[in-house]
Amino acid sequence: MKKNNFNPIVIVSKNSAFPGSNHSDCQCDCDTGDCACTVAPRTIIVDKSILLGEGTYQRQNTSSYQKLNGEFSIWFSPDHNPVVTNSDADKVLFLFNGARTVSSALVSMPKDKHEVACKVAIEFIKAGLLVQENQITTFNSTHQTLTSWLHITDRCNLRCSYCYLPHVREDMSLETGMAAIDATFRSAEIHQFKKVKFKYAGGEPLIRYETVLALHKYALSESQKLRINVEGVLLSNGTLLTKERAEEIHNLGMRLMISLDGLGHSHDVQRPYAGGHESFMDVERGINIALSEGITPNISITVSSKNADQLADLVNWVLEYDLPFSLNFYRENELSMVDKDLSFIDQKIIDGMKKAYKAIEERLPEKSLLASIVDRANLSSPHQMTCGVGNNYLVFDCNGQVGKCQMLMKNVITNLTVLDPLGEIQKDKRGILNLSVEEKEGCKTCEWKYWCTGGCSLNTFRATGRYDVKSPNCHIYKALYPEAMRLEGLRLLKYEYPKQQLQ
Repeated sequence: MKKNNFNPIVIVSKNSAFPGSNHSDCQCDCDTGDCACTVAPRTIIVDKSILLGEGTYQRQNTSSYQKLNGEFSIWFSPDHNPVVTNSDADKVLFLFNGARTVSSALVSMPKDKHEVACKVAIEFIKAGLLVQENQITTFNSTHQTLTSWLHITDRCNLRCSYCYLPHVREDMSLETGMAAIDATFRSAEIHQFKKVKFKYAGGEPLIRYETVLALHKYALSESQKLRINVEGVLLSNGTLLTKERAEEIHNLGMRLMISLDGLGHSHDVQRPYAGGHESFMDVERGINIALSEGITPNISITVSSKNADQLADLVNWVLEYDLPFSLNFYRENELSMVDKDLSFIDQKIIDGMKKAYKAIEERLPEKSLLASIVDRANLSSPHQMTCGVGNNYLVFDCNGQVGKCQMLMKNVITNLTVLDPLGEIQKDKRGILNLSVEEKEGCKTCEWKYWCTGGCSLNTFRATGRYDVKSPNCHIYKALYPEAMRLEGLRLLKYEYPKQQLQ
C-alpha cells in the first residue's frame, strides 16, 4: 500500500453475538457448567432516518480502542462488535467526535476522497461505531436455552485437588435420570424454551456410561415428541474413554468436554488418580481416541497458582491439536481450602496468563477466543449476569433433588416431582444470588462490566460475604481483558482481512 494513497480499512468481527451477526446459544462445555450461558445479544432500535441516510451521527461514546501495531487499532464496546481499523479509517471516524451529518463531517476532506470516506462512514454506522443521538440500545433478556445439569454419579477415579465433591458411593438411577429429563422438559414447555442442553456430569460420568447413553437416547426421543431441540454434553476427565464409547457418543451427536490442566506433571499435580499416581497419559490417550472417532473435545483448563507457570505449554499443545478450550479460574471451596498452593497470587496468575496469550498469538486460531480465555467473562457478547443460576439453569443431584448450582448441591430448593422446578428456582431468594452487574458495588462504572459482570457470585461471596460487590479477581481481570481484545484484533487481521481483500 502506498503511503500517499487514501486506503481506509475496516474489519468487523462476525463471530460475536451482536445485531447482524450469526449468534447461536452459548456452546461452552465448561466442566462446572456455569459459564456465561445467559448471554443475549443487544437489540439496537434505530430511528427510520438511519435507513434514509439522514440524521446526525457521532462516535459511540462507549467505544474504547487500543493499538495493535503501527498501522492498525481495535475498537471495542459492549454496544458493537470488535472492529479493526487502519489509520486512514480512523481519520474518517474522528470526524464524528460531535453529532454531524455524514456530508458535513466530510467537508474537511479533499473531494476526491469523499466517495470512499462516505462508504467507510456507512460501514461504521452498520458496525455500531457511529450512532445517532436517538439510537437506543437495549438488552434482549429472553433466553432460548434451558440448561440441565444431571449429576450422574458422585464417584470418580481421580482426586483433583480443587474438587468440591466428597466422592461418596452415590449414583443416579436410570429412573431418576429419566424423571429429571421429564421435569426439565416440563419447565422448558412452561417457560417456552426452544432448546434444552443436558450436561451429563459427576464425579466421572463414564463410570456410569450405560446410564448416560440410555438417558440421552431418552432425551432425544422425548425432544422429538415435544418438538424442543436438545443437546447433550458429556463432562469427563477422559481417562475411561474407549474407542467403542467414543463411537457411540459421536453417533448420538453428543459433545465432549475433557478436563486437562497441564502437560505431564503440571496436570498430575492437580488431577491425580485416587491412588495418587499420574493421570495425564490416560487423558491424552482419551483425547486422541475422541479425535480418531470424529469428536472434537472441548478442553477445560482450570488455572491455579500451581499450574499458572506452565499454562503456555498446555495452550500451545491444545492449539497444535486445533482444539477448542477455555481457561477457567480455580474457585476455592470447603474441600479445597486445605491446599494453600492453589490459592491465587495475583501477579503469578497474570504473568502465567499473559505467557499463555503469547502462545496464542504465535498460533492464532481462526475462530474467536473472546468467550473462553478469561475465566467466566464472555468478551464476545454483552450480558448482565455471569451465569444461568436462578434463571435458566437446573441442577439435579443423584436423588432427583433440585438446586441452583452444582457447587451447592446440598442446598436443595425443590425436587423433580413438582410441575415446574425452574419456576421454583426462579422464585427462591435463599442461598446464592446471581445478581445483575448493575447491582454490584465497584462494577457500575467499569468499562468491562457488560462482559465481566463482576465474576462468579459464589466465589465473591466466599471471599467477601456479599453477593453485591465486585469479584476478588477484579485486578486480574482488568489486567487481562485488554490483552484478550488485542488477540481478537490480531485474529481479525490474520483471517478476516485477507478475505475482505478478495471481495
